[in-house]
Amino acid sequence: MKLFTACLGTETHTQAPLPTDLAAFENSHLVRGGKHGDVPHMFGAPLVIWREHAKAKGWDVVESLSAFATPSGVTIRKVYEDLRDEILDDLKAAMPVDAVMLSLHGAMVAEGYDDCEEDLVLSIRAIVGKGVPIAAEFDLHCHIGRRFVDELTALVIYKEYPHTDSRERAEDLWQIMEGVFEGRTKPVISSFDCRMIGCYHTTREPMRSFVDGMTALEGKDGVLSVSLGHGFPWGDVPNEGTRVVVVTDNAKAHGDALAEKLGRQLWDIRDEITPNYVDIDTAITEALATEGGPAVIADMADNPGGGGPGDSTFIVQRMLERGIGMAAVGGIWDPVATGICVGAGIGAKFPLRIGGKTGPVSGTPLDLNVEVKNIIQDAYVDSLGGSKRYLGDAAWIHAEGIDIVIHSARTQNTMPHFFEALGIDPMAQRILIVKSMQHFHAGYAPIAGKIIYCAAPGTLLWDMTQVAHENIARPVWPVDADPWTINEPRPWE
Repeated sequence: MKLFTACLGTETHTQAPLPTDLAAFENSHLVRGGKHGDVPHMFGAPLVIWREHAKAKGWDVVESLSAFATPSGVTIRKVYEDLRDEILDDLKAAMPVDAVMLSLHGAMVAEGYDDCEEDLVLSIRAIVGKGVPIAAEFDLHCHIGRRFVDELTALVIYKEYPHTDSRERAEDLWQIMEGVFEGRTKPVISSFDCRMIGCYHTTREPMRSFVDGMTALEGKDGVLSVSLGHGFPWGDVPNEGTRVVVVTDNAKAHGDALAEKLGRQLWDIRDEITPNYVDIDTAITEALATEGGPAVIADMADNPGGGGPGDSTFIVQRMLERGIGMAAVGGIWDPVATGICVGAGIGAKFPLRIGGKTGPVSGTPLDLNVEVKNIIQDAYVDSLGGSKRYLGDAAWIHAEGIDIVIHSARTQNTMPHFFEALGIDPMAQRILIVKSMQHFHAGYAPIAGKIIYCAAPGTLLWDMTQVAHENIARPVWPVDADPWTINEPRPWE
């Protein structure tokens, strides 16, 4: 038995101002030869899990490229094609193989490719032929196309947002494929288009109960897996949207009915699962009134995990204007300012311009008189699922009562360790400002007196009716008030 594995992905915000180049992969996750180290990247971890299971059975494993880039704009065509072709060349060299398992994101867009995952899987299918099973694990914020699904043996999607369950879903996919390898099961995939776009937090009701209900269905009546692909609402491509995916053991009709039942249930609670966001001044005022721990303000519009540059200044600027101290900002992406601080050294005091460099979505630069409190170089900080995120060089600077982390590598803040690595005590602050949309919740909820989702200006607009959707299949809610009453063809129908 020979198993071939690979990972390739990013999450593409099609209107983000920064293209995704090779450096975006190199600074996030780019591994060859299975050299994942002691703490695998979240998207690389499934390959390690599948390798261990296969080796335990005495199977051969050919592990190809494992590459993931911090979410940003559209991937440069040559970058995608080179990485894809490396995987395909490895596959050709490994042939014949008995199975292929892939760790993908599901919302990767490159120049000339609206659906990189579909392109990759179709290319793999052309090499291995019809009889070889191909399975994939997807991020929850995925686009799911019909052609892609038709070529897959099994598809499992993260259930949790924040994504704390990538390893668990990798185990689920292995269990399904193990049944295939041993001739016990014949997976078939069913799906249902919910005709929705949005961003749904699984940490609160009623979404929490919906996810728990999906899980409870697994292992009964031939159901192998139930997933909800939320979609990535800032990825303007035809396959964008929310879809239920059910994998059954050769029970297509049952899977189809169950997928539609769950999709209709989600539609019924659409208003309740849509998060509430407040403006900057409201967020600050609510934060000042918080007791029982620091208030955490999520600067979701500038989330680097969703394609935001990570250098916007809107919230910090308003904090300065209102004279608010005892606050920490984590962080602001500014390689130039960080380099200046590294050169100046700890204890240096000088005028420094930070942030606001990418474009109008980032606001205007802040001109501050700063003190460099600490510096770390080539640093990693804790992230979801026991993984690490690359921070690059980083500096803790203090100005006008506010502690600010500036850093050279784009990444979002998912854990308090983002501050602690520099020596900042999050619990000593009244307000913590984190550039994240929801992934921060797993790390910060245990210490927060209150979590506040702020709709500051930025790359990730919270109002889906205001997001530029030129290529998405219509009708779709909330762009269209009731897409079920509009009789127009959609890609899945």
